[in-house]
Amino acid sequence: MNSPAEVVEYDPRWPLWFTEIHTRLMPYLTGLPHRVEHVGSTSVPGLAAKPIIDLDVVVPSAEVVPAAIERLAAAGYRHEGDQGIPGREAFALPPDAVHYHHLYVVVDGNKAHRDHVLLRDHLRTNAADRERYAARKRELAYLLRTDRPAYVDAKGALVEELIASALSWKCIKAGGSPTAGDSGRTGA
Repeated sequence: MNSPAEVVEYDPRWPLWFTEIHTRLMPYLTGLPHRVEHVGSTSVPGLAAKPIIDLDVVVPSAEVVPAAIERLAAAGYRHEGDQGIPGREAFALPPDAVHYHHLYVVVDGNKAHRDHVLLRDHLRTNAADRERYAARKRELAYLLRTDRPAYVDAKGALVEELIASALSWKCIKAGGSPTAGDSGRTGA
């Protein structure tokens, strides 16, 4: 489905929506080693975003992924594979979804998880990059308003730049270098 790319101002209800979705998932994930993280633009206070909650179900290892897929199927989600992003398993919403959202299963510290967290945390702490990202998203939503896949593709270069900047800053704070000894993994 190719729905419009709609970017709206930050809505303080988004963290509450995340909590509602998370609460709905909890009974299905009980006993499975995991945590659920609010990622994506709606997790960044003050950031304009598409009103879609992004959630990562973070599991400790690839061996747990099949069990997570099975549990989410029991909750009504349909597994859609990695959609071209290795390490990130995507799911279609159940018919009774409480809010529109994107749900992913990722392994703790893998590139897909690391990128989600780096971008979120960087935008939470860097007002200039947060505003630059918001301005680019507004521009693209206007230019590509009838083509959401094109909107997502077009903002990709800036997303990669922001992730690289966040990784560099994280390495500098840790006393290292983003090119020397970076394994591409974040600490647990």
